[in-house]
Amino acid sequence: QVQLVESGGGLVQAGGSLRLSCAASGSLFSINGIAWYRQAPGKPRELVVFITSGGRTNYVDSVKGRFTISRDNAKKTGYLQMNSLKPEDTAVYYCAAGRAYPFRDSWGQGTQVTVSS
Repeated sequence: QVQLVESGGGLVQAGGSLRLSCAASGSLFSINGIAWYRQAPGKPRELVVFITSGGRTNYVDSVKGRFTISRDNAKKTGYLQMNSLKPEDTAVYYCAAGRAYPFRDSWGQGTQVTVSS
């Protein structure tokens, strides 16, 4: 079993930046990819980006060029750097990990990101 703990959310003005972290522990041998999802009020949870163990990434169109996913295997931590934030990025962001796409066998508790206009 894998445990995930997010941190780094908060309130930021439009155009600002935040970096989310996702610390992993447990049976990490089963993880082939890490993903970030988000859920805005009244909307379904959406996959924002994932990164595979081989370094392949895939971003939803709405964040391309603004968000960057990375992972530090030595620290067992994943990151989501979010730049040029927009009010429509406001959501609870969840870290997830799994064996195969869409990499959501395990979930973190979520962290709130609020972007003010």
